[in-house]
Amino acid sequence: MNAKVLTQLTAILALSAGVAFAQVTSKRKSPTSKFYVAEVEGFSQVNTGEKIEDLTEKSVFDAEGTVIETKPESANALVMSNGTGIFFAPDTKLSVKRFLQEPFSPNRTDLESEPSMSQTKTMLSRGSVGLCSGKLVAGSSMVYDTPHGSINILSQNTQKLAIEISENTTTITLFEGSVTLRGDNMAGGESLQPGQQAVIRSRGLNQPPEIKIGTIPDDQREHIEDMVNGACQARKKVYFDIAERQMDVDGANSDLVPIDLAPPAPSEVGTIVSPSRRN
Repeated sequence: MNAKVLTQLTAILALSAGVAFAQVTSKRKSPTSKFYVAEVEGFSQVNTGEKIEDLTEKSVFDAEGTVIETKPESANALVMSNGTGIFFAPDTKLSVKRFLQEPFSPNRTDLESEPSMSQTKTMLSRGSVGLCSGKLVAGSSMVYDTPHGSINILSQNTQKLAIEISENTTTITLFEGSVTLRGDNMAGGESLQPGQQAVIRSRGLNQPPEIKIGTIPDDQREHIEDMVNGACQARKKVYFDIAERQMDVDGANSDLVPIDLAPPAPSEVGTIVSPSRRN
């Protein structure tokens, strides 16, 4: 290798290292995206990648890279720092593959809209979840993968939906908002409208799944609405704001902190529905 080539290679490596360092520094200066545990019934746990912890009410965790599980006869409700409520039915496992959120201004007043652009990608490997979000800002993305396909929750809409997993199917029920669906090994996708339910059914190895769309069955509506209402009630309990730190911690000079809201009126209580009532 001649001296000129070596000099050019050294310059490229130095530039790459500088860009990588700037990206890491920029990322560390922003608060880490989090989730807040609004309610717990029974036994649930979170795997942070470093340790496994029991979920307790009002606890807060960094969201990205976590795996959240509910045990049989257990349930919980979480609120992500972008304002999305998630209700976990019994025996559910959700992996947060990616959850990135742009910095936002402190002391915000609009709690019905997402505070800033975010990117969410999860894997629901078993069980059922109810989802409830405010209006997503332009540029946000929210994708829930399952063993049978992918649900892309579209931005700029309030979202109320549920996703249920069985051995061979994924069932998506939409009450409000708009989503697109794509099965594994499918080139295109299907759109789902409020009041509709889609079933993605596996058809075997290397075969694209079957997607059927229809109205929400009357005998399933109450059970599914319970899950979505659990997620929406959780959203009413907390929101995230920015708090300045006295000292930098890991390069960040601010943090996301949950702000508890006033408890709902007695007539509105019923966030967690006992698993025995859902059977």
